[in-house]
Amino acid sequence: MYLGALLSLVVQSFFHLDDYSGVVVRRLTLATYEDLLTPAHADIALRTTVMAAAVTLADALLAFPLAYYMARYAGPRMRALLTLAVLLPLWSSYLVRVYFWKLILAREGVVSWVFARAGATPLLEGMLALPVVGGPSLSVSPLGTFVAFVYVWLPYMVLPLAAALERVSRSCLEASADLGARPSQTLRHITLPLALPGFVAGSVFTFSLTLGDFVVPGALGNSSLFLGQAVLAYQGTAGNVPLAAAFTVVPMLLMLAYLLVARRLGALEAL
Repeated sequence: MYLGALLSLVVQSFFHLDDYSGVVVRRLTLATYEDLLTPAHADIALRTTVMAAAVTLADALLAFPLAYYMARYAGPRMRALLTLAVLLPLWSSYLVRVYFWKLILAREGVVSWVFARAGATPLLEGMLALPVVGGPSLSVSPLGTFVAFVYVWLPYMVLPLAAALERVSRSCLEASADLGARPSQTLRHITLPLALPGFVAGSVFTFSLTLGDFVVPGALGNSSLFLGQAVLAYQGTAGNVPLAAAFTVVPMLLMLAYLLVARRLGALEAL
């Protein structure tokens, strides 16, 4: 059923909307994809892809120290508590968490108050003045959207990384130390390569979920659309289902390319 729904989307992306009558013409054509490649629509795909890649990288950098501590140093009780702490945000409503961040990042919110108390308001204003990531406030800016995305998807990176690091044999680490490797060399040449499957598993979640999400950019973003917002707008308000379907093909192709690269690196076989 899932594959059938995806196939239906792909087929509908080859139809097109008649500009005069507003009726979907069910004849196979590439006209919709020509429309998709216009600068405005290509900019939406590029913006979303860059955001998804940045969120994935940030989540990996934040998740690795915690996952490493959970896998290597935490006792059973502490590991259970940390796992509970990671999962606890998922018990609340997704919308509540997103709008909670909107309040935190607002100009009258906690973040602005902390910057003001620290005398760093000019630093905050400087970040908001940046042409690409800034905006009127953190709650209406690409930077605020990035922060919310990182928070929302972080658990999906922590847990796969922790599971992958738990599978790294201590004998490999001990052998590396016995051969004279420094801790940084062991981390770079032993731990990180063996933890790659966990990163791939987590990044599949963070990357794909960011590509398709429309709630976070709708709540904290500006007028610049993301893929999920474009799909919602074209299939709902505009009634242009073929163009909305063509937009959904973009993340499908991106994820397919990503998984093929991961397969060539051998990460999928180790999952």
